[in-house]
Amino acid sequence: MNDALFEQIDRSCKILKLDFSSAAFAAISEENNFSEETVKAITFILETLQHKKEEETIHTLLRLSRLPLKEPKTFANFDFTAIRGRNAIKLKNLQTLSSIYAHKNIAFIGPPGTGKTHLAQAFGYECCLHGLKTYFIKMSELRDKFTTAYKFGRTAALINFLVRPSCLIIDEVGHCEFDRKNTQLFFDLVDRRYGKQGNSNIVFTGNKNPSEWRSNFAEDEALLCSLDRIFDMATVFNIRGNSFRGQNLETIALQTTKTITPMSEKLSQR
Repeated sequence: MNDALFEQIDRSCKILKLDFSSAAFAAISEENNFSEETVKAITFILETLQHKKEEETIHTLLRLSRLPLKEPKTFANFDFTAIRGRNAIKLKNLQTLSSIYAHKNIAFIGPPGTGKTHLAQAFGYECCLHGLKTYFIKMSELRDKFTTAYKFGRTAALINFLVRPSCLIIDEVGHCEFDRKNTQLFFDLVDRRYGKQGNSNIVFTGNKNPSEWRSNFAEDEALLCSLDRIFDMATVFNIRGNSFRGQNLETIALQTTKTITPMSEKLSQR
């Protein structure tokens, strides 16, 4: 009998979290004299349930990620032909997710409209498709969450929540100021994720060069050196060029033909 059938049974049972194995199935098959057609039918049912489970998992991960779902930003709908540069292929190769498996952070830096957020969200979307938990948040939203958590004594719970995702996307770094308390919480988050076990990374987008990020945090130089941990293992994509925005803008010039009588003439006619 085809070994691939029993290997598939092992895969399906693992994904479905069934306390069962191909060895146990083989014993039952021998005991009941299953035909190859019967084994194939059972394997097909398990494989079908496996795919259904995987689809449900992906749907849940996308729903909880805070990524746009109505019109998702993916690598498939990003125009890579508009990107030039000697190492442009490295941008396209992000979809292999090697960065997250290598525990390597990513930063997309450049002027507005150059595709930074699209690429960050596409990376997160791809992570969800591969069963990796992802969370997207703007830097200003992160600041507000820190402020609220500190006010109500929930900072530990918030930090734990933000450490869990395999991929944490922080959009628009440098668009807001962090006070001393929020700065300490931010660096606590960076430190915790730096030591996180397993496949994980942080993806940043921003208009400012990372060397200028320190100006947005209120802390002493010793703590600000923790910023180095972000780029201890990282790939920074500096994207320059014209904005993608407005390329589909349609401008229509119109003119009225009706003659408008000035108010002074109307009064003189009375």
